[in-house]
Amino acid sequence: MNPLFCPFLSCTFPHPNPLLSSSSSLLRTRTTTPTPSSSTYPPFLRISANTKNVKEKLHPTFYATPAATSEFQGIEIPRPPARMVVTEKKRPVPVLPSSLLVNIFNSLDDFINNLIGLRLPPSIDPNHVLSGNFAPVDELPPTECEVIEGSLPPCLLGGAYIRNGPNPQFYPRGPYHLFDGDGMLHSIRISQSQSHGRPVPVFCSRYVKTYKYIIEKRAGCPVIPNLFSGYRCLAGCAVAIARVLTGQFDPLNGISVANTSVAFFSGHLYALAESDLPYSVRVTADGDIETLGRCDFDGNLSASMTAHPKIDPNTGEAFAFRYSPVRPFLTYFRFDAQGRKQPDVPISLSRPSFFHDFAITERYAIFPDIQLWMNPVEMVMRGGSPVGTDPTKVPRVGIIPRYAKDESEMRWFQVPGFNILHTINAWDEDDGDAIVMVAPNMLSIEHAFERMDLIHNSLEKVSIDLKTGTVTRQRLSQWNLEFAVINPGYLGKKNRYVYSAVGAPFPKISGIVKLDILSASSTTDQECIVAKRMYEPGCYGSEPFFVAKEPENPEAEEDDGYVLTYVHDEQSGESRFLVMDAQSPDLHIVAAVKLPARVPYGFHGLFVRHCDLKMDS
Repeated sequence: MNPLFCPFLSCTFPHPNPLLSSSSSLLRTRTTTPTPSSSTYPPFLRISANTKNVKEKLHPTFYATPAATSEFQGIEIPRPPARMVVTEKKRPVPVLPSSLLVNIFNSLDDFINNLIGLRLPPSIDPNHVLSGNFAPVDELPPTECEVIEGSLPPCLLGGAYIRNGPNPQFYPRGPYHLFDGDGMLHSIRISQSQSHGRPVPVFCSRYVKTYKYIIEKRAGCPVIPNLFSGYRCLAGCAVAIARVLTGQFDPLNGISVANTSVAFFSGHLYALAESDLPYSVRVTADGDIETLGRCDFDGNLSASMTAHPKIDPNTGEAFAFRYSPVRPFLTYFRFDAQGRKQPDVPISLSRPSFFHDFAITERYAIFPDIQLWMNPVEMVMRGGSPVGTDPTKVPRVGIIPRYAKDESEMRWFQVPGFNILHTINAWDEDDGDAIVMVAPNMLSIEHAFERMDLIHNSLEKVSIDLKTGTVTRQRLSQWNLEFAVINPGYLGKKNRYVYSAVGAPFPKISGIVKLDILSASSTTDQECIVAKRMYEPGCYGSEPFFVAKEPENPEAEEDDGYVLTYVHDEQSGESRFLVMDAQSPDLHIVAAVKLPARVPYGFHGLFVRHCDLKMDS
């Protein structure tokens, strides 16, 4: 969830072309293997003939380019997805300078942080942000878990629930925002026991092995500044630039933490943050999580991508966008069902705005332009937030045909007071002459990043008549609701049910509610909650996710399925995986799994079915 690009070390620049093509001799099958000393690349960039730690050498310092995978004589290299092959880049990661030079810059960072540390607001004070269950945890290899209540439904068998979230590898030396932590995936795969003949949940926690993670792992300390809190003064920016000039890191390799969400499309699983390219990951048969690499989709994705792509359940296409502090400020694009990226559609804006999420219908893509904007100058010069609020700006919604070739058909509709970070769903009405969008509206937008505990979200349904330009709004609940989901099979189509987290306040989540958004009158505000489960005192959860019992059955009811989430008990220190009946009035718990390790509070997740995991293996 890192919507800001460093103003000086922008990762929006196109990456260099791969140094080696599929025809290069280093990618062909060899009868002899090169000795380690024959390579000019740093040790962890080489594909070594030594089978030990080969997988660690296949991390995102390599770009994915089209070609068949290859094997070296005598060793088996883990195969990336079919369209990917591991290649070295034109700008290889430099070997880190001497420890003396690293220590000098660390000392400068400490000096600067000590000067500003006395006046850190709670939102970027690591002692506050990383307290309680927001504190990081260590990686955990695949570990069998105990089902302590009920039984796991058959539709989960062989699949995996995966949730992303921030988990800093090192304790911050200075300011730290919740959105800055290294991405860690917490996965629970439901395997079939051969000996007991019953489902066995296997839990695993692994970092996304980003370029930032690997550089800092080798250095043994933070090196790349945090996007949300690492550039809050000119002196800190100067140190960051000096680290680049002395070869401590290369921003063209990406400085993202991939900590926001997980998406599955075109047969592959990705860890995402909107400040960089996606990272391809996979869940293995034994429940482990592997990072395959930073993916540029055959060289066609040259800059960042949203952490909230929309996958059409009927066509298999993925729709996405990126935003930037430099022109074009907003760019829309899509991937076909085979994962081939289609041409960019730049969209004109007068200044850079903050776009975290969007929506699609069967005909349109919908972009909410809210009162938040990217404010790097304020951040650097005055030590403020990287995202600023403009109370004079009138929020608006942009609608463009989803297969548009250019922005000529983009239309904007003013929706005063409508500030949203996430969308829930949208659909067409009146044969395409109107659209409806459902989303939680932040009523205290000025607190979006500095005081999340003061935010109240009002769930709303917004209807736009494309012929007359009339915009109507309806409040669906007075509860503080965010991190809401639907049955994924209804994305872009008219749906009835929404499952939303309840703020305790946010960023903590005290329960889950189910809403019937079609039960309300079209002319009046109405409370649409039809089911709820509030957690026990001291227990807080994560974003819910809906899994259909019979996803291939077109006759199945929309809410015939289960709601999944992680819940943590702050009194006992125990974390659980819950499976709830989506049709019951109290979201009845049908299964509870005691997890072998604590799961920190995080962001977005999803469930990947067994057939999709097999496709990605």
